[in-house]
Amino acid sequence: MAQAQQKKGIVLTVVAILAFIGLIIVMFIHGLYQPRVLTQSELRNNGAFLFDKPRAFKDFSLIDDKGQPFTPEQLRGKWSMVFFGFTFCPDVCPTTLALLNRFYDKQRGGEFGDDLQIIMVSVDPARDSVEKLHTYVDYFNPDFIGVTGEFLKLHSFATQLNIPFSKVPGGGENYTVEHSGNVVLINPQGHYVGFFKSPLDLSKLNITYSSIRAISH
Repeated sequence: MAQAQQKKGIVLTVVAILAFIGLIIVMFIHGLYQPRVLTQSELRNNGAFLFDKPRAFKDFSLIDDKGQPFTPEQLRGKWSMVFFGFTFCPDVCPTTLALLNRFYDKQRGGEFGDDLQIIMVSVDPARDSVEKLHTYVDYFNPDFIGVTGEFLKLHSFATQLNIPFSKVPGGGENYTVEHSGNVVLINPQGHYVGFFKSPLDLSKLNITYSSIRAISH
């Protein structure tokens, strides 16, 4: 009888040890798939700058690439990454949009893929008609949103996001526009929370965005 109880005790001990080991393994594997929360210093080293307090927008009224109104309401309900550029841009704009397309496609298969939108705001409304802007952003990704409008309204919106831009005079239509290559981050409440500094690096962007989303949960 005593021997049977001893064997039973040994079995229970082994089962408990195995269960504990199994729990540790599960927690380890779970941790591997959880985004690591970066410190502010690590975020900055990766080119991401977050404000201490999110910044609300003043009202604005622009137009998207389908001819529909683009107002603060369109920045609510999703995380938004906003890039300022123009369709005649020879290098920075297509390079950035191509990278954002790769970033966006990667996010769609992950935990945070359903509530992200990529927006390109034109800094050249004189040449970037709604139709031209639509064709341009659609080339990189049909989900991307193009935004244009009257110059002063665009300038006011860009100023709220600390994005400078200015026309560089040229011969007739052959001018260019200097602008910041930073990508602005806006939270689902429609508040400006920070930005990713140019030039972007895809691997760093993936890591920092995942960390920011983890912080926000």
